[in-house]
This record gives sequence, structure tokens and C-alpha cells, in this order.
Amino acid sequence: MGNDFPSSKLERGKIFAKTGLKVGTNYAKRYLKKSVGNKETEEGQQFHTNNARQVFNEFSKLRGTALKIAQSLSMDEGMLPEEFAEVMTEAQYSVPPINKALARSIIKRELGDYPERLFAEFNSEAFAAASIGQVHQARLKNGQKVAVKIQYPNVRNTISSDMTMAKTLMRRLVNGGANLDEYFDEVESTLIEETDYQQEAQYLNYFHDRFDGKEVATPKYIEELSSQKVLTMSFVEGHHLKEYLATDPSQEERNYFGQLLWDFFHDQVEQRNFIHADTHPGNFFFRNDGKLGVVDFGCVKKFSEEFTQNYMQLLPTHLEQDEQQIRDLYKRLDIIKENPPNPEKEEKFFQFCKGYGDTYAQPYMGDQFDFSDPEFKKRINHYAKKMPMMNEPRGDKNFIYSTKVHIGLYSILMKLKATIDTKRSKVITQTVLDNMQDEA
Repeated sequence: MGNDFPSSKLERGKIFAKTGLKVGTNYAKRYLKKSVGNKETEEGQQFHTNNARQVFNEFSKLRGTALKIAQSLSMDEGMLPEEFAEVMTEAQYSVPPINKALARSIIKRELGDYPERLFAEFNSEAFAAASIGQVHQARLKNGQKVAVKIQYPNVRNTISSDMTMAKTLMRRLVNGGANLDEYFDEVESTLIEETDYQQEAQYLNYFHDRFDGKEVATPKYIEELSSQKVLTMSFVEGHHLKEYLATDPSQEERNYFGQLLWDFFHDQVEQRNFIHADTHPGNFFFRNDGKLGVVDFGCVKKFSEEFTQNYMQLLPTHLEQDEQQIRDLYKRLDIIKENPPNPEKEEKFFQFCKGYGDTYAQPYMGDQFDFSDPEFKKRINHYAKKMPMMNEPRGDKNFIYSTKVHIGLYSILMKLKATIDTKRSKVITQTVLDNMQDEA
């Protein structure tokens, strides 16, 4: 398994179509059964797991865009059945690699020689395989341990047609007939940037200079063994979230790592520069030396000053509970309309969004917050489930990634069951807002 990478539009189209038809038919039959009074059972839970397994197996063949979607599905707290999201988490860790000969030939084409001549050691078995590339462990001739990321062939050329097909499949998985075009356009342009490893190298340098140190470990870029499709960097050790939780860490340890993750996110906000926008568990390591390992800087965003200021204003505005201020801010962010055709429906949508915003502001309301609180998870799930059914997508397109970061952060912290000190983060938010207003 994993030897072939279907790169033609026809081959990939067949796989998407087969997956969409199978899943769509399965769910249509299920909704028919449920409509005549059948309740959710163990058999029903197994149904979601089996459907997710079918999607994951087909998406694994496609890699690229398809697996990026699978990663997103794994983080959608509440939007999809829990069993479905659980299977999709495998897109973060365990994708079958391409064959060894193909990986070797890509290195030869990109770096001018075969890996056994370029490195003192090169493990031909990939230790991580994800959506756009796979990673091999190697050792430089000076003895340094490194990670070598190799991009799958023709990934860049498959993105556009994949997005068109994925849109059709997503409509079968997510409730409602929402207009997904703007969302998919933004994702497509970001995916295209992710295929440029020289761009990722610049982000690697920025995050290494800014964050690597006492509390965070990030990889260091090794330029002489990198190209646009091969990226060599220093090796970051550690346990992924699933492995780490399997060691049964103490509450103190969970809180410690949760705090590092929380602070890493808010320190990026304070910088008002680049944001690591791929906040899923596969990109973080829990290390024995007490550092938080952060990897994969392909999906990095820099938001406009206008969006940043309005987005940052959401927190204090929700904390103050001034409804008129919230309305004004939502209009600036294109969440609600100035003169809606249906005012009653718009008001209902506003109240829904306000409730969602209040839920996301909840961790900041006191000086600390317990992410193991089942009521909090229930509220998050409630809004996530209802969001696709409430209205067409609204808001500035930057919400796609700013929300992804926030949802990803909360999702990891809920799995960690960490209690977080939020005092400093509130100060950071206010300081950034004050600075922006002074500059304006």
C-alpha cells in the first residue's frame, strides 16, 4: 500500500466520486431509517466509524488536498459524529508513505545526488507521512540528526481539480447547502503556498529565531540540503498527543504543557506578525526535557492590520457584554448584514453568533480555566453542530484560519484536560489593541 500516487485528474476524480457516492448513499439510507424512529445505538456508532474508515482509506491514496480536508474534519468538535472525527485523526499521524525508489529519485532530482551520498545515514523508511509530503530521518556528515521532508510528486498540479471535487464531497458530509466557494478559494491559495518549501524555509527561520529556547523547540533550516520540494531541518524529538496521553501524565504535567501551548499561541498574537495556522496535534511534541516541540511551518498566516484589530476586539467586547458594541463589530467583520432582507432571521443568526463568541471568550473570563469541564465541551459541540445549519458562511475570509487556530488550540487543551492561567493572555490582548490604536 502507498506505492502509487494518482496524479491525473481522471484517476483522482474516480476516487473522489467513488468515495462521495458510497458515503452519500450510506448516509441517505441511514437518515431514512432514523426518520422512522430508530435511535442512535452501538450499531449506529459503528456505522459512523465504518464510513470514516472508507473516506480515510480513499483519501490516503489521494494525499494532498484530500488529507488536508481529513485533518480539518478530525478537529471539527461537534460538527461531525465523534466516531467519524476520531478515525480522521489518523490523517495527522499515519498516512502510508510513497515507495522508497520514488522518494530516492525525488532527492536525486532536487538535490543533485542520491541520499546515501548526501547524508552519512538516511533511513529510507519514512517515519511520518502526511498530506503534502513525507519525512525521513537522516544524519549529516557532521553527525547531526535531521529530518528530511520530501514532497509527493505532482501535488501542486492536483490542488485545483481536487478542490472542485472535494467541495462536492463536503456537501455530502456537512449539513445544509452552504456556499463554500470563498472558503475553498482561500484554502486552495494556502495549499499552493504550502507546496513551496523555500517559502516554508523562511517561516522556519523566523519561528526558530523567535521561539526556539527554554520552553519551545523548533527545527532549524539546513539550506545546503534543501530545495523547493525537499526540506532538510534539525530533528525535533518528542511524543505526539496520543502517545503522550497514553503515558498517563499527572495533572501537573498536563497543566504545564497546556500552558506552554496557550502561551505559544498568545506570544504569536503579541508579535502581530506570522501565526502558525496549522494547530492540529500532529504538529506538536511533548518532550522529556519539558519543552513543547513545534513543527511544520507550511501553513503560516499574516493577517491584515484591519482584520487583526477587529478580531482582537472580539474578546474584550464579548467580556464586557455590550450588545451594541458586539453588533457594530460583527458588521465590521461582515458577520451580520447592515440591511438584511429578513431582519428576524438575521437577529436569530446574531444571537447564535453572540452565544458562540461568548463560549470562546469563556476561558478568559476568570484568571484560570479548566478545559476538562464537560459543560464547556458540550457548549462548543452545540454551536459547532448548529453552525452549518444556521446560515450561509459569513465573515472576513481570514476567519478561516484564525478560527482554525483557536478551535485547534481548544481541541488539544480539552484532550489534555489542562487547567490554564489566562491572566497574562488578557493583558497581551489589551496591550496589542492599545498599541494598534496608538499607531492608527
